[in-house]
Amino acid sequence: MNITLMADDKKKELMVQFCTAYKSILSKHSLSATAATGRLVSEATGLPVSLFLSKNQGGHQQVDARIAYNEIDLILMFSDPNENDPWEDQRIMRTMHLCDTYNVPCATNLAAAEMLILGLQRGDLDWRMMMKSKKNLR
Repeated sequence: MNITLMADDKKKELMVQFCTAYKSILSKHSLSATAATGRLVSEATGLPVSLFLSKNQGGHQQVDARIAYNEIDLILMFSDPNENDPWEDQRIMRTMHLCDTYNVPCATNLAAAEMLILGLQRGDLDWRMMMKSKKNLR
């Protein structure tokens, strides 16, 4: 599965800790991330991470486009609920809207991310791959 990682500045360390804790699960999948988050995760875990631009340089838009083209299967997007930037809120809402539109599981906090990653390990998200296979057969 194609998993994308994104984290607000105050949540980057949490993302690194999460990826370190679940490295064995994540290592079985293709990872991508916005620039700073991806570099931090890759350096800390040794996992290969494909990098998008930084979110302020268009990384968020790159992720949104890949959601719309069904190239992302799961998003872990740790956001800072105390962020006071309305532009950041709009970006997060747009990404969540696209996830809802295209049935892409999305976690915006640690608790939801743990549920998704453990579900991924159990095979609960295999339906994403079956859905992709059916689209490719058409």
